[in-house]
Amino acid sequence: MKETVGRSGTVIQVPAARAKDARASNVKWLTPRAWRRWVNVGLRGHTADGLPGPLWAGRLEDRNAACADLLFSSGMRLSEGGSLLTFEVPSIRLQGGRYYVGRIGAAVTRSKKARTFYVAAHVVGEVEAYRQGLRAEAVHKAQAIGRYDAVSDMRLVTKVTSGVKRVVHWCDRNGVMGRKALSDLTVAERMTLYTEGPQGPEPLWLWLNEQGLPLRISSWEGVFRAANERCRAVLDPSPETPGFDRYRSVAPQATPHAARHSFALYMLVVLHYLMDQKFGLTPEERRDFRLLYGDPWRMVQDLLGHADLETTRAIYLAPVADLQLRSLLETAPLPHDDAAGAGLPLDDVFARVARETEGIQDIEARLESRKGSIA
Repeated sequence: MKETVGRSGTVIQVPAARAKDARASNVKWLTPRAWRRWVNVGLRGHTADGLPGPLWAGRLEDRNAACADLLFSSGMRLSEGGSLLTFEVPSIRLQGGRYYVGRIGAAVTRSKKARTFYVAAHVVGEVEAYRQGLRAEAVHKAQAIGRYDAVSDMRLVTKVTSGVKRVVHWCDRNGVMGRKALSDLTVAERMTLYTEGPQGPEPLWLWLNEQGLPLRISSWEGVFRAANERCRAVLDPSPETPGFDRYRSVAPQATPHAARHSFALYMLVVLHYLMDQKFGLTPEERRDFRLLYGDPWRMVQDLLGHADLETTRAIYLAPVADLQLRSLLETAPLPHDDAAGAGLPLDDVFARVARETEGIQDIEARLESRKGSIA
């Protein structure tokens, strides 16, 4: 902590380390089921009943949903997840696994330090489906009309070395050879990288627009904004409806950074759940586990790539920083198989956290709250 002068002129204590863009007014969280509702309605065009919208014509829904779920599942910043190259996405293994591991280049992180990210297997499947479907189609159309021939700053990658520090080798339009460590490539440099495909050059940048060209990171803000507007239009009644209170909106609202906040909340609850219930640890065993593997707070700090634990605790996870999660989770349901895919084992736990904490969006809890106010 450090001392500073507050608005009233008094000396107050504030965290010494704080994410620059994590102002209290910007921090929002969504529970897993609230996130699923936001993706399905806002990005996939579902109705309030959870069915595909009859008039929906979302040409880019596979791309948008895959990227949004990648941010939510991995906790990456938009600049990190939005600048991935195709070969940086973990590949699905035949032996399976719940989580897959990847690396984020140092040049695209805020700390300028490379770090590992983890992403759920089903999200890797979403990204792979996008690559083989919508993305491949956009690339094929661009190649057919010669769109890539007009890319003046193209760097055609000739080789990517393996090993601890991977190096990208390329040749530009003038025939000049170049190379640079993969981790040191900036966002702008990544957008210029292409590879020679079966039908000609194609971008290595993972996320493409409808023209088959790299989608700028700033464009994702518009995607999220449009999804929020659709959620409001579909899930909220019109302002003329009797009893409507716009401050009790049931439509989930998300931003790229809210996905990162929500990932942190999810991982903290899951890690506490594993330590306090699934493993059946005694207080002594729990102490030994934390000494060996680290406290869940520090695990989440590492996953987010924060240099200071206070940033993780005081900003990203402020709603649950003062909760006794162990006692909260003592009554959590055991993991169960849900064939219909309607819920997660920890949905009830997240609902309890949302009811007791301001700032966390959980659909069912907010629906009940609005019904009570109308009645």
